[in-house]
Amino acid sequence: MSAKNLSALGTLFSERRDFFISPQVTKEFFSSVTPLFTLAMDQGVDTNLKDPLFKTFYHRDPWIEQSFQAGDTASIAANDTAVVVPIKATSIVGLANAGGNTADASMKGLQFEVWDSTKTTRKGVVLAIDTVSGQATQLTFKNQSPDAISVAADDYFIVSGNARGEGTESPEAWADELSVIFGSTQIFKTPIEITGTLYEAALRGYSDELARLRVQKQKEHKFQIENALWKGDSVMGLGLGSGETLSDAARTDVDGKKVRTTMGVITAINRYGNTSGDEQNVFTINRTDYNYGNLQEDLTKVMQWDFEKGMRTAMCGMKAKNYFSNLANNQGFVGKSGWQVKVGDIKKDTLGYDFQMLETPAGILKLIYAPALRKQYEGYMVVLSPEDLKIKQYRGSKFQANIKTENAYDGVKDQYFSDLGIALTNIDKFALFKVV
Repeated sequence: MSAKNLSALGTLFSERRDFFISPQVTKEFFSSVTPLFTLAMDQGVDTNLKDPLFKTFYHRDPWIEQSFQAGDTASIAANDTAVVVPIKATSIVGLANAGGNTADASMKGLQFEVWDSTKTTRKGVVLAIDTVSGQATQLTFKNQSPDAISVAADDYFIVSGNARGEGTESPEAWADELSVIFGSTQIFKTPIEITGTLYEAALRGYSDELARLRVQKQKEHKFQIENALWKGDSVMGLGLGSGETLSDAARTDVDGKKVRTTMGVITAINRYGNTSGDEQNVFTINRTDYNYGNLQEDLTKVMQWDFEKGMRTAMCGMKAKNYFSNLANNQGFVGKSGWQVKVGDIKKDTLGYDFQMLETPAGILKLIYAPALRKQYEGYMVVLSPEDLKIKQYRGSKFQANIKTENAYDGVKDQYFSDLGIALTNIDKFALFKVV
């Protein structure tokens, strides 16, 4: 009689064989599932809200760029002759009456470089000596360069310093004002429920099914918050777009209950970001024709907001992370150009997530894989400005145990609860790269 073998049939296969490597241990996806939520929480949580709608002050230093554009042609002779230059409507940046074309006395004594409308040709340096009486949309200049300057409409006048006369009094002062964004908190609820019979059952895998579900649903709760902080949208916006005002015009659910939502980082950058110009912060990387010059130019724009440290924090999907890793391996245009890109070893941040340093000539990116940036978002890399991220909490997050007890309910129902949103200030300091 032949020996009994390890059968793939009958009771021996279906009931008696144990296919669990370790019956009391299971593996979970994403040991660090919420790097954005974690980073925002680390910047501090505002728990002083008196309303689910909130406003937040923010400020952008005006000295980063101070300029205006010429409204018409002018010829500034290479001598001590004063010449009037009209100011283009809405073109003043970083000076008094920013966003307009009205000069005031605080502009007297400022030194300006004159550049053409594409900012590629420098024409010379001029000094603003006075406003024009009765015509505040014009400034009077004298040439500080040895050659005459031919000014064309839309040329840029960019502040490069100030120069004051000997024995003069203190010049006219000016000051800017704080800006305001608004937003909303969002109610998150993640329930757990099992019957009393299942609660008492002896099981393999996890001996306590309720405990297993509590751990799983806690991660689900945090991951759904993380997704909302990346991809959520708001009916009222942040107040940065035309016609956006603070209102409680939220959508309603099937029962007519008001549903407020917070706007996510990616949504905000796509809506309010710039796709061109010196302050571009939305970029598309087409892997078939993207070259050294493109990347150098793009990263230079991104790094301008952190020139003191030369390093930015970037969270990315796996496709984007792999793309930059390939650059470090000298593939494609990088290898042909002899350009150096280096990706460091994986390290653990003090907040608990893994990161790598991407070193480029333009600066350093701290690359962090964000599990929420999957599927349609796997080619996204978001460069963050941590100081411009803050969690707004209307009611404290909590675990609510055994919330269903009426009529001698034979079971256990728990719930994770949060009522929070994210405040995003200075959107122009964030950046979004899309690898396609």
